[in-house]
Amino acid sequence: MLTILDIIQKTADFFASKGVESPRLNAETLVGHALGLKRMQLYLQFERPLTEAELDRIRPFVKRRARREPLQHILGTVEWAGLTLKCDRRALIPRPETEYLVELIQTRMTAAPSAILDLGTGTGALACALATLYPAAVVTAVDLSDDALALAAENVAALQLGERVRLVRSDWFAALPPDATFDLIVANPPYLAEEETAASEPEVREFEPLSALTAPEAGLADLRRIVEGAAARLRPDGWLALETGIAHHAALLAMLPGAGLGAGESVADLTGRDRFVFARRN
Repeated sequence: MLTILDIIQKTADFFASKGVESPRLNAETLVGHALGLKRMQLYLQFERPLTEAELDRIRPFVKRRARREPLQHILGTVEWAGLTLKCDRRALIPRPETEYLVELIQTRMTAAPSAILDLGTGTGALACALATLYPAAVVTAVDLSDDALALAAENVAALQLGERVRLVRSDWFAALPPDATFDLIVANPPYLAEEETAASEPEVREFEPLSALTAPEAGLADLRRIVEGAAARLRPDGWLALETGIAHHAALLAMLPGAGLGAGESVADLTGRDRFVFARRN
């Protein structure tokens, strides 16, 4: 009979042949998920033979991952910024890079914000993380996608944040009340050029919503709209925090003064890649 270790090794080899990144980690994660075991529990049971019923639970997950369906979609959740978020095809998978954006915001906000706007909320990850981080704040989270808003609503409800996270269907600022202003505006909008999306891994281009990935003007169009509309929605000394494409920083920094925002700051992620732009209202 095949043991847990046998199946992990065979699955890792199979994933490697299909181009799956980190095949051993993926194999351990999915076998553990199918068996209801954490990774440490797997290690303690490596030599245990598997029953046919257990193998039947593992096989569908392996087939899905071999087709390059994202691991997070198969698991149904992602651990992100200390939260457990539901995750599926309705919105982008929250990335570790965007987790770092939350940390960067903390270091720049000298006073806790009372009103936050999350543009393009997707799963609701940033909105929920910031509402958790700032328990006195009200967060308005907007998205144009009904599917994304439905997923965000499920996450908001699961985290019991419904009294402080308000979901709004809006094309960026368009549907907000005319007098709504904020201490912090955060956005992780579409910023890939079409060729970048086409060259991305199958997990991205085949399973995530393209409308949340790609923007016109070589990925700059939505970032431009957000910068141009931000000052009118920011309170004095309010912050704008953006996740961006790698080639956008010079253009964004150049447009900030004309948009009523102070000199911006380009910030690299933990790999040294230009990823974030911060600016304050004049």
